[in-house]
Amino acid sequence: MTSQPQLDGRVAIVTGGSRGIGLALTGGLVERGARVVASGRTQRDLDAVSQHFGDAVATVRGDVADRALGDTLVRTATERFGGLDVLINNAGFGLFAPVAEMAVDDWDRLIATNLTGVFLCTRAAIPALRQRGGGWVINISSLAGRNSFAGGAAYCATKAGLNAFAESLMLEVRSDDIRVSTVMPGSVQTAFSPGGDAPEHDWKLAPEDVAQVVFDLLGQSARSLPSRVELRPSKPK
Repeated sequence: MTSQPQLDGRVAIVTGGSRGIGLALTGGLVERGARVVASGRTQRDLDAVSQHFGDAVATVRGDVADRALGDTLVRTATERFGGLDVLINNAGFGLFAPVAEMAVDDWDRLIATNLTGVFLCTRAAIPALRQRGGGWVINISSLAGRNSFAGGAAYCATKAGLNAFAESLMLEVRSDDIRVSTVMPGSVQTAFSPGGDAPEHDWKLAPEDVAQVVFDLLGQSARSLPSRVELRPSKPK
């Protein structure tokens, strides 16, 4: 991996950028000199981000499943910071139940957030990235996209769909100097699942571990494209 990249003058959007992996991404990007537009659904979390990072971060409250949010994020990046260089599709959540017991509304919500939200934000970002002469689209997926498990049919389907979406997108926009990569972490110590951030789960990846992979990707030379990275805890229980 490369040394820490310096991102002075770069502008990034981080969906779900106020908690967990997204917060680690937001903070690390600012530390490296970037300006960030961070979205989230909870105003209290967004207010904390604004207070901590000041003018380096613009926050936007909204749900990625909302068709208008992607356009709002890109417009904010352009008006506040002058353009867009990096889109990180991080927002997502999990609901787990056997297929026979899963509510249709829960299925729809998973698809809308984990898959359709990525499409909407990416579709909105591509023209802005092209205008800057290229950039990155980095998707935070999951090892669940290739390792299915009982009770995870809906969640696994959304992540497998995200992986396929990203691979096709990569082929579509690489000639525009837009590089597309997918990061697939295993278990991460966050509040993503109930109790997932408890001390007894310290064997899991930290949000900063996942964020570091993203920063390493951004430091790659222009001639290289690591299109998929799998990241696992070293010693899982």
